[in-house]
Amino acid sequence: MSKFQQDYNVAAATKYKLNGNGKHAGPMDIEKIFGENTFGLDEMKSRLPKAAFKSILATIEQGRSLDPGIADTVALAMKEWAVERGATHFTHWFQPLTGLTAEKHDSFITPNKGGGAIAQFSGKDLIQGEPDASSFPSGGIRATFEARGYTAWDPTSPAFIIENPNGSYLAIPTAFASWTGEALDHKTPLLRSMHALDEQARRVLALFGVKDVHKVYSTVGSEQEYFLIDEEFFFRRPDLISTGRTLFGARPPKGQELEDHYFGSIPDRVLSCMLETEKELYRLGVPVKTRHNEVAPSQYEIAPLFENANVAADHQQLIMLMLQRVARKYGMVCLLHEKPFAGVNGSGKHNNWSIATDTGMNLLEPGDNPHDNMQFLFFCTAVIRAVHRHQDLLRISVASAGNDHRLGANEAPPAIMSVFLGEQLEDVFEQLEKGPATQSKQGGLLGLGVPVLPHLPRHAGDRNRTSPFAFTGNKFEFRAVGSSQSISFPNVVLNTGVAESLDVMATMLEARLEKGTDLEKAVAEVISEALHEARPVIFGGDNYAEAWHAEAERRGLLNLPTTLDALDHLCDEKNVTLFSKYGVLNETELRSRYEIWVEQYFKKVNIEAETTEALARTMVMPAATAYLNNLAQALSAATDLGLPADGVRETAEELGKGIDALRAAIRELAAQNQDLGGEEVHDKAAHMRDHVIPAMNAVREAGDRLERLVAHDQWPMPTYREILFVK
Repeated sequence: MSKFQQDYNVAAATKYKLNGNGKHAGPMDIEKIFGENTFGLDEMKSRLPKAAFKSILATIEQGRSLDPGIADTVALAMKEWAVERGATHFTHWFQPLTGLTAEKHDSFITPNKGGGAIAQFSGKDLIQGEPDASSFPSGGIRATFEARGYTAWDPTSPAFIIENPNGSYLAIPTAFASWTGEALDHKTPLLRSMHALDEQARRVLALFGVKDVHKVYSTVGSEQEYFLIDEEFFFRRPDLISTGRTLFGARPPKGQELEDHYFGSIPDRVLSCMLETEKELYRLGVPVKTRHNEVAPSQYEIAPLFENANVAADHQQLIMLMLQRVARKYGMVCLLHEKPFAGVNGSGKHNNWSIATDTGMNLLEPGDNPHDNMQFLFFCTAVIRAVHRHQDLLRISVASAGNDHRLGANEAPPAIMSVFLGEQLEDVFEQLEKGPATQSKQGGLLGLGVPVLPHLPRHAGDRNRTSPFAFTGNKFEFRAVGSSQSISFPNVVLNTGVAESLDVMATMLEARLEKGTDLEKAVAEVISEALHEARPVIFGGDNYAEAWHAEAERRGLLNLPTTLDALDHLCDEKNVTLFSKYGVLNETELRSRYEIWVEQYFKKVNIEAETTEALARTMVMPAATAYLNNLAQALSAATDLGLPADGVRETAEELGKGIDALRAAIRELAAQNQDLGGEEVHDKAAHMRDHVIPAMNAVREAGDRLERLVAHDQWPMPTYREILFVK
């Protein structure tokens, strides 16, 4: 990269003008704009006949079967609303197993006999679509010549308008299934798992004498971490363009060591981008609550409030979409990869999960005295049991090539699943395991040593930022989810695993009650028995410590460090039985996901490896040899003039050795890239893990050494120092 290009990069980033002229966009009336681009309950109530609204409300809030007779009525109202908001097209918006969203747009316009056109949208258009199922990952369920697939309207998640400067379209959340009925998406199993949890949770509540609960559902609020970098730097990094992460990049002298970015003042340009993103999300009914600087330079976070898990999963996709769309308007690019930059924090999506009733009860709310709250302890024990029994599935649910780079460092939890309860709850459960719990540790007030400052209520348990699954007051935080991932399958696993535990524990409780055991005593016995089995998964210490890894092995906990190690357990008999029993995924659907996820791992690593080889050959090596040539000319000239040149000679020798090391590493990577490891996709994936990734790492290590030697104005790519700190 020439000196001109280097200067242009920095100038383009530092001279960027907000909104083109820096003018303030004006105040935002959140109450007025919230949900204005969604066809939600208020809009339906104002536009639908009472009977139709009552019918669809029962479907949304109580899970009753959808009445097909109201489809035309809803479609007409939805179309009129969308057209009023400028929509000319509609799409069935679904979530195939790519992890992204998909949409095919159809116009509302239908020609009439008079040579004009009218806007039409029928109940059939609303309820069912027909995309090409063979063009999406199916894991062998659909062959190319078997193309038919269906999208089916999900009335529990509101339709919404996506706007563009040149027009708008109506997006209708849908499920996606094959012609033969298998789920080819993330939404269908999520809805099935929520149904399974609902059935078992209401069964338990009935045993506790809780009445008037018609529906129980999981609630989710997922924090989203991401990076924002100037687009000039992005488009001059082919690795970022192709893979979403930097395949080369030496650590800068300053990274996150000073811990000065976290919760720091948000730069104006970034804040403007955040404000517009939030405005668009508010208009879509996404209840985003929190924004702040994250730990790594140029890293940020946005977090919504809790919602029904199905709606939360849809909204997570919209959050990612809007972050990426709005960033470009401010001359930036949003990076959602789990580890776009080596040596600093990666990005996760902390999945805060709880269970709620349609009457407003949070079933994971401990109350003032957790040892007295039998119902809470029962549900909490079921979650702990589910994590212990299904460690493999929880690890699988966050498995990806990108997340493998993140797990285990910089506030990301390790691949070993464990539960952090906090001092108070862990003490209560220890009492319950041995006998009745008689007391709870109290937090008290925290004095700050200054009379003018208030005394703060202190929680009875600290937080643990290294735990993959931590209790945080009235919910569990699953911290291992990757920033680019859909949250659907992690919540499928949580919902189904907890449903199974509630089923088993309810059966145990029913057996004791039938024998005449007092409810309180019976509950204590069931909790004690379940805790005894699940106790190894409870851990409150440092999850990064080597001592914990050794202790976890002694406890019999799984350690599945890579995606492929985890995926090899997906179709174990235990897991096939679990998902089949509760109607979440049949064996065919589960095996298809195994095939898809193994293939995605192979393809992503293969793309990274090919890109690494190409960049090393065409950018890193030419830059290093050109600089070596400069040094050689300088050395020759100095020798001719009789000038001292030991420093030039030593630098040239070091650079020459670095070039030789890079050449050797490229040769090995090229051989591994050409090999691929076999014909079967699993063999190819294993080859990526065992041979290609180490070869890639060797090329990067050699390239990063050269970056520290080559003159800055001759290095062909923007460096970490520029990308992370020039805003």
